[in-house]
Amino acid sequence: MAGRTIEVRPATVADAPGIAHVHVTAWREAYARQVPAEYLAALDTDRRATSWATLIASGTTGVQVAESGGAIVGWASTGTGRDADAPVPLELEGLYTLASVYGSGAGQRLLDAAIGSADAYLWVMADNPRARTFYARNGFRSDGSTKVETIGATAVEVVRLLRTA
Repeated sequence: MAGRTIEVRPATVADAPGIAHVHVTAWREAYARQVPAEYLAALDTDRRATSWATLIASGTTGVQVAESGGAIVGWASTGTGRDADAPVPLELEGLYTLASVYGSGAGQRLLDAAIGSADAYLWVMADNPRARTFYARNGFRSDGSTKVETIGATAVEVVRLLRTA
């Protein structure tokens, strides 16, 4: 990726296969310690591409993509808070980049495009130091809310991070 420009733009339905590829690959790269290998190996890119195409076409979720050399290398999605006790109206629902672009600024550019300087919240695995450091650098702090998500048959603790002006 060295020397390649990374462009960030709103996603289109045609981007769904590339987003799905990043989604599956980034999960395999980022969650190998937290999620069983069998679960990660079974992730279905085609099924996710169909879901992404439907989601983008609906217009109910904002989706941004990072692209380099004609390939999608990251994505971010936002929407109105999905939690009954949402601390602010905007939720960063997901932000992932391929490991090959870590440190390139792709994640920062996606975050900036997705939420700008708005108040927002997100959920992150408690045991995800790389992501937690990134979000802390961007003003996100734990608001004390935690929950357990089930990924496959594995219970994973997640914490809510909040950024307000």
